[in-house]
Amino acid sequence: SSGINAEYGVMNYTLYSTLLLRQLPFSAENYQYYGPDGSTIQPSNIVNDLGVLQSSDGSWTPHLAELTTKARRMSGWALSVFSDRSTGTMLTLLQSVIRPQVEYCSPLWNPVKKRDISSIEDIQRRFTRKIDSCKELSYWERLEHLDLLSLQRRRERYIVIHVWKILNEIVPNSVGMKFRKSSRRGIKATVPPFNHQAQGAISTRFESSFAVRGAQLWNSVPKEVRECQSLHALKVSLGNFLRTVPDEPPVRGYTTAWSNSLIDWKRGVQLNLGEYSFIS
Repeated sequence: SSGINAEYGVMNYTLYSTLLLRQLPFSAENYQYYGPDGSTIQPSNIVNDLGVLQSSDGSWTPHLAELTTKARRMSGWALSVFSDRSTGTMLTLLQSVIRPQVEYCSPLWNPVKKRDISSIEDIQRRFTRKIDSCKELSYWERLEHLDLLSLQRRRERYIVIHVWKILNEIVPNSVGMKFRKSSRRGIKATVPPFNHQAQGAISTRFESSFAVRGAQLWNSVPKEVRECQSLHALKVSLGNFLRTVPDEPPVRGYTTAWSNSLIDWKRGVQLNLGEYSFIS
């Protein structure tokens, strides 16, 4: 995470940024808001806050389009400048100049729709296809051969780590996340309740929010991972667990019944995970 926290306020279904002095009108009603100097905060269809774009419909669509465009451009630059297609060189380029383009602040905008997940995953899929030792392998096979996590799985890993930091008061609990502990189940996060009479669009935004998705992902990892006492121990334990879970992200040309999220693997598949278990 960037370690930078923007302050937001929510009033009358309008989200406004106290840093940018722009408002995103989430409803058709008109409200007037004023900055510290008394000037009117103007409405905007898209707000750029610390490099993250959000639209007035509450979606991250503009940001996803922007980051995939930048990543494709960087990927094209790397392939044109460096002729070496060896595994070492290509992975260095992937990790240092390409993945950062699609991972900045990802716990905030992490997509849940398959088409968005696939669009972002396509960046790593196309780039790894150029590696000399991987040309005959499918993308899922390349992930295993190169010992890589999919971009989707990496985003979920970041979210679990951030929830751990919230639990241990290393970062502010700005979403009001609550936890409960039991001797059998360990430390679980409480998933916020939702009014199911709300509109479908609101339901989608709610389900993909960090407060909901973060809690669900946290509850999807084993008790042994959730009870780690240090960040280093958490990363090691979480990494070991993730290696036991199939990583088959939705990408173009690949058929999968799952979204590949840890949440769906837990809900729909009984896996033999050795010392780890989804049952908690």
